[in-house]
Amino acid sequence: MVHERDSSTDRRIALITGASRGIGADAARILAARGDHVIVNYREKRRRAQTIADEIAAIGGSASIAGADVSDEAAARTMITDIAERFGRLDVLVLNASGGLERDAAPDYAMSINRDAQLRLTRLALALMPSGSRIVFVTSHQAHFHGRKPVPADYEPIAASKRAGEDALRALIPELATRGITLTVVSGDMIDGTIIVRLLERRDPHAVTTRRDHGPLPTIEEFATAIADATTAPTESGHTVYIGGQDYLAMPEPTGRGDQQFGNDRGRMLRD
Repeated sequence: MVHERDSSTDRRIALITGASRGIGADAARILAARGDHVIVNYREKRRRAQTIADEIAAIGGSASIAGADVSDEAAARTMITDIAERFGRLDVLVLNASGGLERDAAPDYAMSINRDAQLRLTRLALALMPSGSRIVFVTSHQAHFHGRKPVPADYEPIAASKRAGEDALRALIPELATRGITLTVVSGDMIDGTIIVRLLERRDPHAVTTRRDHGPLPTIEEFATAIADATTAPTESGHTVYIGGQDYLAMPEPTGRGDQQFGNDRGRMLRD
């Protein structure tokens, strides 16, 4: 079998889950602009995902789409098989898809999508990932610091399950190290303009107002740029990049690492 990119081995193959809108879509645009081939994963909105891929192609980038509900094991397995057959490898895996605020979601859905699906997809992808590959787990301060800072009641299932997902991925670090693969966590305050913030504004507007009282919320573009940067930054596995939320960052980092921090003053980088 001849893979699509045999003749352009300098172009990384990057899969971004939940990339048909918002943070994932912006991260796809940024990585494509930097020279990667991005695979825009979507669950249901094929037309929206195709629009992102077409926009990337229109400005000279390279992109394709991959439909799969990552919480569905069979769908996730088929997506990884298709990537293997089409490209032969996967250099970047951005775990951006999440859920749990859906009104009709099953009680265990948050844990299924935010922990189980993340771990399963990572394990499925490992066989395709050569040494030097990067995995980025996208999370929130409310999840990353779960159990240490208050969480809006409506967000509690997401916070607990995403923290569980992060812990499960961190437990893989020794195995990833043997493969030469680096895991980076990118954690953000509430991100202005995202569906999560819009849903919380409807259900618990005080929770969002409280976060805004601490300063301007990071933008989707800022957060997506940090995600893209994390796929190349020379950091050790398990490193966390923080975007916004200075009140969170005043606390000791749970993993004991001195990690990179970005303040609410639009991109100024702080270090411990």
